Amino acid sequence: MQELRFAIKNTIPIFFTYLFIGIAFGILMSDAGFGVILTTASSLFIYAGSMQIAMVPMMTSGASLLTLALLTFFINARHIFYGIGFVDKFRRMGWRCPYMIMTLTDETYSILCSVQYEPGLDEEKAAFYISMLNHSYWVFGSFLGACTGHYLDFNMRGIDFSATAFFLVVVVNQWRQYRTKLPFLTAAVCALGFYLLLGKDYFLIPSLVSCFAALILLRGPVERKEGFRNE
Repeated sequence: MQELRFAIKNTIPIFFTYLFIGIAFGILMSDAGFGVILTTASSLFIYAGSMQIAMVPMMTSGASLLTLALLTFFINARHIFYGIGFVDKFRRMGWRCPYMIMTLTDETYSILCSVQYEPGLDEEKAAFYISMLNHSYWVFGSFLGACTGHYLDFNMRGIDFSATAFFLVVVVNQWRQYRTKLPFLTAAVCALGFYLLLGKDYFLIPSLVSCFAALILLRGPVERKEGFRNE
């Protein structure tokens, strides 16, 4: 129980973040016509945060499974790089390994990288509890949102803008946090270029692919600007 108490103490800030974003996601799903069980299950098994919010209008507009799969990959591709540093550690965790891989979100990664374990603590068990609690916070928030939207009768007009607002906050935060604006400008040019070229129905996947490729090529300049490498 010492490990569980330690995990709760270190994930309390994530609880409030995931709770309110999860509620917004649950209300979005309810407004789109999806039930409480499906909404909760999507957070339990997909657990993709921003992608879950993005997928709601895409599902209601009739987007194909291939489009959703590709979009999920490109939005969450950064988790591949997150996971590289934890490969050996997760492997040592035995049966917990697949779950640790699935639940490695931005917030969980941040905690696992910075947490200072107390003496005598089982670090693997504490890390597992941290991942499990963060996951449960998101599922609980989604469940509450789905129940709110399904069982309470109120006008939800405009709630779909929460997805747009969420991504705007992410963009503004990244613009202010990082010294180099190259990733932002690259994404803007790719999105605007393909939007003008292909139109609103077909621009998303090509712009994500081209932006992903461009950022791989620009990795050196970006890292030097951020001070990650001295060359």
